Amino acid sequence: MKLKLKFAALLTLMGLALLAAACSSFGQTRWSDEELATLHTLWIGSSPPLPADPSNKYADNPEAVVFGQKLFFDTRFSSTGKVACGTCHLPDHLFQDGLPLANGVSTTTRRAMTIVGTAYSPWFFWDGRKDSQWAQALGPMESAVEHGGNRTLYAHLIVKYYADEYESLFGPLPDLSGLPMNAGPVADPQAAQNWEAMSPREREAVTRIYVNMGKSIAAYERMIMPGVSRFDQYTEAVLNNDYESAAKILSPEEISGLKLFIAEAHCTNCHNGPLFTNNDFHNTGIPIAKDLLGDIGRAKGEQQVLADEFNCLSIYSDAKPEKCSELNFLVAGGNDLIRQFKPPSLRNVAERGPYMHAGQFATLEQVLHHYNTAPSAPAGHSELEPLNLSEEQLGQIIAFLKTLSAPLNTDQKWLMKPDYSK
Repeated sequence: MKLKLKFAALLTLMGLALLAAACSSFGQTRWSDEELATLHTLWIGSSPPLPADPSNKYADNPEAVVFGQKLFFDTRFSSTGKVACGTCHLPDHLFQDGLPLANGVSTTTRRAMTIVGTAYSPWFFWDGRKDSQWAQALGPMESAVEHGGNRTLYAHLIVKYYADEYESLFGPLPDLSGLPMNAGPVADPQAAQNWEAMSPREREAVTRIYVNMGKSIAAYERMIMPGVSRFDQYTEAVLNNDYESAAKILSPEEISGLKLFIAEAHCTNCHNGPLFTNNDFHNTGIPIAKDLLGDIGRAKGEQQVLADEFNCLSIYSDAKPEKCSELNFLVAGGNDLIRQFKPPSLRNVAERGPYMHAGQFATLEQVLHHYNTAPSAPAGHSELEPLNLSEEQLGQIIAFLKTLSAPLNTDQKWLMKPDYSK
């Protein structure tokens, strides 16, 4: 009898110990109402419907998506015949290239941003010098260091390789037989001279082809979306008050990092919403990359987007002026915007090094050290203040950031280079 009682007592003690451990575990993962509200805003399940692009009436046209995919990966649309959008935005690299500075026909002065989820963004490039996906797609094509091409070159290529697909979407192509092979408002002197020699009507006809290329590429890029990560699985469980399941998804270290991320580390000041970016611009004191002294970020990008030939208020936009709210309400910031850059999405951030607008930091450890110490900005005013977190806490934040990794929520057919032999 005594043996049975001792055994029963032992079982009771073990049960209490297990219960205490479980309660302790659950206690570590309990969240306040305020914290839960923040988690909900970061959860991918809170993503709003994909916003319409009033400046691009082809944005959700299935034919334009297919056509845009072909243009996105077609290296013929460059001066060397070796560079496409997909050269710097590689599907198997989360639509970026893993280089400090993007490399097209030559080396650029900035890092290639991922295009994943950018259909939600009002501004494009690190400095926001474009205000639509289609306008962004056109910029690299005329850049001397990216695609290195020009408008009539691209128009001739459309006529040669894509006439049927183009005309089914946009109507008859103009007669380009009398136009030079290379002409456009680009850095190349001969191409620029040829462009000026063309009539306004000829320039308009060619530019329309060029614009429609951009709108098709944008339609394709709208297909590229982030997927559900372990963070999202955890958050969904917590929001459903299923702490037992939640405890199996994230480790205590990762949860501690998440708590720091949304509170003491102030990361959500810039990295908020389901894409972990506020799509605004910030000076965080990032050091100047070697030999890249003149990059002042949003201070220049703001002026560029206001004057852009292809902005929402341009003749090439399909939007009514009142639909261009971002541009209409843009207030010039001037010097206040010096060295402000757009914070990229943190989804899949652990696989997207190096970091910052010119790849200044090779690792997440270096990034966190910068934000922890908050050095003075090389120009303008840094928004950072020292966090003074311990190495353990910094490690916890990095552990959390790795939980944002996930396969893309994109049909496999959009992640493959098309067969151009068909």
